[in-house]
Amino acid sequence: MNPSPLGALTAAVRSAAPRALAVMVRRTGAFDNAEDAVQEALLAAWAQWPREGIPDNPAAWLVSVASRRYVDAVRSDAARRAREERSTLLDPGGAVASDVDDTLRLFLLCCHPSLPPASQMALTLRCVGGLTTREIARGLLAAEPAVAQRISRAKAALRGVSLESAGALADRIPVLLDVLSLLHTEAHSAVEGEDIMRPLLGAEALRLARLLLSLARPDDPWRPEAMGLVALMLLTDARAPARVDADGVLVPLAHQDRTLWRADRIAEGAALLTDALMRERAERYQVRAAIAAVHDEAAIADETDWRQILGLYEVLCRLDPGPVSELGRAVAVGEVVSPAAGLQIVAAWVGRASPLRVAAVRAHLLDRADRTADARREYELAARLTRNGAERRWFLRAAGAR
Repeated sequence: MNPSPLGALTAAVRSAAPRALAVMVRRTGAFDNAEDAVQEALLAAWAQWPREGIPDNPAAWLVSVASRRYVDAVRSDAARRAREERSTLLDPGGAVASDVDDTLRLFLLCCHPSLPPASQMALTLRCVGGLTTREIARGLLAAEPAVAQRISRAKAALRGVSLESAGALADRIPVLLDVLSLLHTEAHSAVEGEDIMRPLLGAEALRLARLLLSLARPDDPWRPEAMGLVALMLLTDARAPARVDADGVLVPLAHQDRTLWRADRIAEGAALLTDALMRERAERYQVRAAIAAVHDEAAIADETDWRQILGLYEVLCRLDPGPVSELGRAVAVGEVVSPAAGLQIVAAWVGRASPLRVAAVRAHLLDRADRTADARREYELAARLTRNGAERRWFLRAAGAR
C-alpha cells in the first residue's frame, strides 16, 4: 500500500463503500446495523488510508473493519444474543464477491415495497451509488433537507427487514432503471468537485445495468427499456475522451474532437438500441438513447440532424415530461426554428427547474441569437451557480469570449 492523494482516496471510498455495505447486509441480514457498521468503517478508512495508503482491496478492508464493529455492537446488546452467534461466523478477511451479486441484492432491498418510490430512489442512490445528500438532491431536483429526511425515514422503515423480503426483480424495474440513470448522469456530469466525470461511478452504473439486462428473459416486457438504458450509457460514455481539454476545462458537445470518441462503444450502443426499438413501442430510455445516437452519428457538429433530434424530444416530452426533457427540447427548437423560439420554452421553466440548467441553456440560446451581452451575463450566472470546477471554467471561458 502506498500513501495516495485525496482524489484517489475519495474515489476508492466511493467505489468500495456500496460493495462493502452489500456484503454486510447479505451476511448479517440486518440493513440498519450493517449500515451503521460500514459508516464506522468509513470513518476508520478516512483516518488510516491517508497515512497508510489505500489497501489493495478497499472493499474487503471495509468489510473486515465493519464486521468487527458489527460484532462489538451485537455483543454490547444482550437482547441480540442470537445475532451474535451468526455474526461470529463472519470471515472478515474473506472474499467480497458471492454467487449472487451483492450490490444487486442491496439494490432490491433499498427498493423494498414498504418504502415510497421517492424514498426508494434516495436510499438507493445513497447506499448503492455512494452519492452525497447534496448530489442526490440535485439529481432528484429536490431540497437537500427533504432528501436527508427521506433517507433517514427509509433506513428506519427497513429496521429489522431481511434481504430475503426484498421481493421480485420485475416489481422493482422502474426504480432500478431510474436510479441507474441518475448514477450514470452524476458520473458523466458531477455535481461538485474539480472533475466533470467520475469514471469509477460510471463504470459501476454500466456494470449494474448490464447485470440487470442479463437477468431479463427474452419475453420480459421491461427488457427493451433496460436495453435502451445500457445503450444510452454506452453512447454517452463514447464521448468521454473528448469531454475535457488539457487544462481541465469542460468541452461542450459541439466543440469536441470527435475523432477521440470511442467507436466501439458507439457501435455497441447503436446495435443494442436498434434491437430494442424493433421489439415494441419505444419508451423514455430508448428515446434518450436515440437522441444520443443521432449526435454520435454526426462526424462534425454541423452535420447533426437537429430535425430528427427535435422530433425525438417531442416524443420524450410526452413520455417523460419535466424540466430535463423540456430544456433539451428548447435547445433543439433553437437549432431548427430559432433561438428566440427556444428561449420562449426556457422562460416557462424559470423558477421551476434548476437555476443552473436554466442559466446554461439560456446562455447557449442567447449566444446563438448573437445577443452577446445577455449571453455573457447568463454564462457568468451559471459560473456562480455551479459547484463543479471543470464546468465553472468552461462558463467563465465562454463569458470571456463574448
